Amino acid sequence: MRRLAGAALMLAVFGGTAEAKCQDSPGPGADWSGCSKARVMLSGEDLTGTIFQRSLLTASDFANSKMAGANLGETEISRARFEKADLSKADFTKALGWRANFAEAVLTEANFASADMNRSNFAKAQASGANFLKAELNRSDFSGANLERADMSKAELARVIFQQTNLRGVNFSYSNLSRAHLEGLVLQDVTMSGAYLYLTQLGGADLTSVKGLTQAQIDMACGDEQTKLPTGLTAPKTWPCSTDED
Repeated sequence: MRRLAGAALMLAVFGGTAEAKCQDSPGPGADWSGCSKARVMLSGEDLTGTIFQRSLLTASDFANSKMAGANLGETEISRARFEKADLSKADFTKALGWRANFAEAVLTEANFASADMNRSNFAKAQASGANFLKAELNRSDFSGANLERADMSKAELARVIFQQTNLRGVNFSYSNLSRAHLEGLVLQDVTMSGAYLYLTQLGGADLTSVKGLTQAQIDMACGDEQTKLPTGLTAPKTWPCSTDED
């Protein structure tokens, strides 16, 4: 009985502490871990280093906010807005963010490892050195983004748009790039070892310095007469091919 009473007391104390923490005002270094903050409006705020780990931030607005080094690991951010926010070195490990908006955000060295960001908007984001290892990004838009040296290995990138994207030095090893749009890009020092390129759109792309590319990968991709291939690889007779975009 004493043990049960003690456990109940500890639950009340810590539960009350957690609830009180969630009522704290937002600001640099604030701890909102485990808090339910759906639809919170914090655009243009200084939230540097704030801890949002395992929180609920669905449909919240953080546009233009300073969030460098913030911890959003395992956080629900679906439909949240981060346009033009500074999220450099922010941690989104295992976060869930369907249709999140990171347009023009600073994501330099941000960590999205194992995050689920399907159908999200990364247009014109500055994400050099970012980590997308094993992330799910199907149907997301990276148009005009800077992904130089980003790690996208083992990521799900089906139908992702990379139009006018800087992919220099990106690691796509063992990623799924089926039907992704890479038309007209110069893929300088990009690694594609083991990447799945089924109907990947490579029309007009320069692949001459791509590492790890094989003839089998090229045979299932979609290029055209302007596509430049590495030495030893040849365009298949099926080019140009049907995209079957449905």
